Amino acid sequence: MGWNTIKLLEMKIALAQLNYTTGDIDGNAAKIAVAIDNAKAKGADLVVFAEQAISGSPAFDLLRKTTFLELCDEALESIATHCKGITAIVGVPVLTNEGAISAAAVVEDGKVVKIIGKHHISARREMGFLVSAQGYEYIEVAGHRLAVVVGNDLSHIHDMEREADMIVSVNARRYGKDVLAYRYDTLRKIAFVEGKTLVFVNNVGGSGELIFDGTSCVVSAKGDIVTLLESFEEDEKIYDTENEPTPVTVMPYSTCNDHTRMLYRAACLGLKDYFAKSGYTKASIGLSGGIDSAVVACIAADTLGKENVRALLMPSPFTAESSVEDAKALAENLGIQYSVLPIMEAYNSVMDTLKPITGGTDFDATEENMQSRIRTIMLMALQNKSGYVMLNSSNKSENALGFCTLYGDTAGAFSVTGDLYKTEMYQLARYINREFGNVIPESILTKEPSSELRPNHKDSDILPPYEVVDAILIRMIEEGQHREEIINAGFDSEVVEKIHSMIMRNEKKRYQFPPVLRLSSCAFKHERLMPLINKYSF
Repeated sequence: MGWNTIKLLEMKIALAQLNYTTGDIDGNAAKIAVAIDNAKAKGADLVVFAEQAISGSPAFDLLRKTTFLELCDEALESIATHCKGITAIVGVPVLTNEGAISAAAVVEDGKVVKIIGKHHISARREMGFLVSAQGYEYIEVAGHRLAVVVGNDLSHIHDMEREADMIVSVNARRYGKDVLAYRYDTLRKIAFVEGKTLVFVNNVGGSGELIFDGTSCVVSAKGDIVTLLESFEEDEKIYDTENEPTPVTVMPYSTCNDHTRMLYRAACLGLKDYFAKSGYTKASIGLSGGIDSAVVACIAADTLGKENVRALLMPSPFTAESSVEDAKALAENLGIQYSVLPIMEAYNSVMDTLKPITGGTDFDATEENMQSRIRTIMLMALQNKSGYVMLNSSNKSENALGFCTLYGDTAGAFSVTGDLYKTEMYQLARYINREFGNVIPESILTKEPSSELRPNHKDSDILPPYEVVDAILIRMIEEGQHREEIINAGFDSEVVEKIHSMIMRNEKKRYQFPPVLRLSSCAFKHERLMPLINKYSF
C-alpha cells in the first residue's frame, strides 16, 4: 500500500481505509496498530480510521453483549500505546448507561482523550442495537480545530464553528448501485456550504451480505475532491495540507461501463470476503448452460481461483443438448473442474415413487420443481462429501416474481447475484467477455431464457421480455411507484397487474432465500421488508 502526498493546512492526515472482520477484535486492532505505525513513519500528525473499526460492522446483537464491548475497550487501550507522537481517530462501539453507541475515539499521547458518539441512528442494521449519543464535537490537533463526525451525523451538520479548519468524518457506508454519485455530490455540497475541507474515511470489504466500497476521500472547501482512495481495496494515503491540492477530475463511477465494472468488483469482493472470513475455500455451482449460472461461475473462478471451483452439469429429460454443450464450453474456458450427472434416473424414480399421490394427474409445477430440487440434492451432497460450498445463482427478477423453486434453485450457502436484475446479468456477462476474452459462449448470451423444466419451455411463455419485466420491477421495487403510475408511463396494464400480483404472493419464498449479497439500494428483506402475511394490494 503506497502513501500519496497532497496538501492544505500545514498538517499531514493519514486516511487508513482497511478491511475489518466483524468480531475479530484482536485482528482488527492489530491492523489498526500497523497503520498507525506506518502513518507515524510518514510524519502524519493525525490518522483516521472507519466507523466501528475495532469491532467490525455490522455487529448486530454483539453490540448487546457487555463482554464484547469490554473487549473492544481493551483493544482501544492497546491501540493507544502506539499513539505517541501522533493522534488517531478510531471507530469503536462504546458501552454507556443507555446502551452501546457508535463512537469515534480520539487517542493521543498513549491514552484515549475523548469519545465522540453518533447521534443519528438511521440504518436498519443499527436500529435496536445502538442508542443515540450527543453527536459531533471539536478537537485540537497540531494547532488546528477539527469537527469529528460519526456516520450519518454528517448529513445533519450545519453552521459549524467558523474557527474549525476541517471536518473529519468516520463512516461505514455500504456500496449500492448508483450510490457513489449521490454520496459524493452530498460530500461536495457539505464541504462547499460549510466552507471547510472534509476528510471522509470509509470501511472497505465484504461483511456477510454487505459490501463496504471504501472510496474514502478528501474534499476541499471549494467542493473539489482532491484525494481519492481506491474502491473495493484496502488503501492508505497521506493528505498533506502544505501542497496545493489538485482536484480529481475523473471519478471511477461516472460512465455506464464504470457502473458495470463497479458491480463486478463489488460482487467479487463480497464473495471473496464471505469465503475468506467464513473459512471456506472451495465453491460448487450447478451449470445449466444459462446466463445466470455462467456469470456466477465466472465470478467464482476469478475470485476464488479456478482450482477451487467445481461445477455439476445435471441435465434432465427436458434439457437441450446444446445447453449441456454450452455449459461444458464455459467450464473448459474457465478451466474449472466439472462433472456431467444426468438426473433422468433419479427424476423418474422419484416420480414413480410418488405415483400413489400424483398418478393420473397432468404434468405441472410438481414435475418441474422436482428437477430443481434433485439438482440441489446433488450439489449439497458434493458440499457434504467434499467441502465445496454451494453457490446460489438466482437473479432479482426471478426472486421478485417467485419464478423459482423453494429448496431448489433458491437454495445455497450464498447468493452472489440475487440482488441483480436479469438484464444486469446480461450486462455483467458482456463485461466479463470484454475483460476476459469471451469466456462465456455467445450462444449463452443469445439464446432465449428458459428453465428447461418442461418440453419446449421458454420464460417468454409466461413473461414478456426481461427488458420490459425489469423496467416495471425497477419502478415498483427500487422507486416505489404505484401501479397506476407505471401504467400511465406507457406499460401494458395487464402486464403491470400480473407482475404486481406475482410479487405480492411470493413473499414467503423471499423469506427463505439464502444470504443475498446486497448490490442494490433496495435489497429484499432489508430496504424492502414486507410482512409475510400481507393483504395490502394498492
